[in-house]
Amino acid sequence: MISERLKQVILKELKLDSFNFEENTTADQVPGWDSLSHLNVILAVEKEFNIRFKPYELLKLKNIGELQKLIDEKLSK
Repeated sequence: MISERLKQVILKELKLDSFNFEENTTADQVPGWDSLSHLNVILAVEKEFNIRFKPYELLKLKNIGELQKLIDEKLSK
């Protein structure tokens, strides 16, 4: 399940009012989430959750659900 906190970070960064995020939602399905905004979204997520991603962790992500799982793993350490 995608947390409300993650949803809000992404919506704010992409300047969207709303979007129905699901586990299998990919960046290319979200309006405004392109290669240029991708870095800003990741940086905003790192700042919000006070975590750091390693480049190889980001390269493995396929969808929002996997991003949420990675955030959860980092927060549980």
